[in-house]
Amino acid sequence: SIKYALISERREDRIYGLAENLGSAEARIKGVTLGGEPLELSIPHADHAKALETLLARLANYNPQAIGHRVVHGGNLTKAELLTPEIVSRIEAATPLAPLHNPAHLIGIEATMRLFPELPQVAVFDTAFHQTMPEHAYRYALPQNLYTEHHVRRYGFHGTSHAYVTERASELAGAKNQGGWLSAHLGNGSSTCAVWNGQSLDTSMGMTPLEGVVMGTRSGDVDPSLHLFLASNLGWSIQKIDSMLNKESGLLGLSGLSNDMRTLVEASGNGHEGATLAIEVFCYRLAKSLSALSCGLPRLDGLVFTGGIGENSAYVREKTLAYLPHFGLQFSKEKNNALARGTEGRIDNGTGPQIWVVPTDEEGRIAKETRQVVEQLA
Repeated sequence: SIKYALISERREDRIYGLAENLGSAEARIKGVTLGGEPLELSIPHADHAKALETLLARLANYNPQAIGHRVVHGGNLTKAELLTPEIVSRIEAATPLAPLHNPAHLIGIEATMRLFPELPQVAVFDTAFHQTMPEHAYRYALPQNLYTEHHVRRYGFHGTSHAYVTERASELAGAKNQGGWLSAHLGNGSSTCAVWNGQSLDTSMGMTPLEGVVMGTRSGDVDPSLHLFLASNLGWSIQKIDSMLNKESGLLGLSGLSNDMRTLVEASGNGHEGATLAIEVFCYRLAKSLSALSCGLPRLDGLVFTGGIGENSAYVREKTLAYLPHFGLQFSKEKNNALARGTEGRIDNGTGPQIWVVPTDEEGRIAKETRQVVEQLA
């Protein structure tokens, strides 16, 4: 799929949408026009490149000034960068670390550079926000040469989202980018992050987006010797094990039903044991991760939930917070239940650390960082 947004200079107006089911007869673009009208466009069998060309042709009428690309893995790049041949090479070099994502980003970059050769284009990296992690947080306890020669280390992801929601929550709390915050980005991909004075100090994802908490179809943390066990006893290849951990595990694997939290909450209410277990494991492992990350903070001022599950599931928020009484995280059931479908608000009862629900705005953050890079060129 391809997510897109065209955002005005002051981030007040936007056109946005999603190209989905690419490569199939059902390929389509769904979105919202500048006037707020729904848009649906059938593009049968279109691949990423064709979908991008269709999208960009429609958006060209609005005279875009710059293009920002979300890039999942930027290796050790520490900030958004103007796309030059050197930066494109750095993205290509990081492809072994994000084989599912970076090749698609490169297709998008090539297409936009071909269609808009005169526009400045900027790469905004998921990993860049986490480059402020101290070495004791990002190093694995492995032989040194794996790090020095092969760059085996923890990188972290969802940086654009964690940066946006912790900045927003701290601003709402009255001290923008000040103090200690825990962030839980919960969707089909999920991760947690510890942020101090606007800088990432630790995060749950590692060298790849498979490490960390339970996700929609990803396992999160497992014993590394599981690979050896499955290869030796079941004859599984490395590729089959990797596919299982990324595409057949998580909520889907535990429940045997679905990777969609809404489906699982409904099924659990109807007595589905697999769904009930999947939700419990998800919330427990999430609370465990937040507890662990808190070690990196001098103090805890607040917790912020975001992402599709974090923003919309009061049930998941409640179950997770129930595992964290020792942090003094006291919440109002009434306030918690009132927040869903993109609403922003505070759900704590006024004692202890603040608890916020903040809808993420990765596109807005990408637009902001893109503008900052372009302004530096002037």
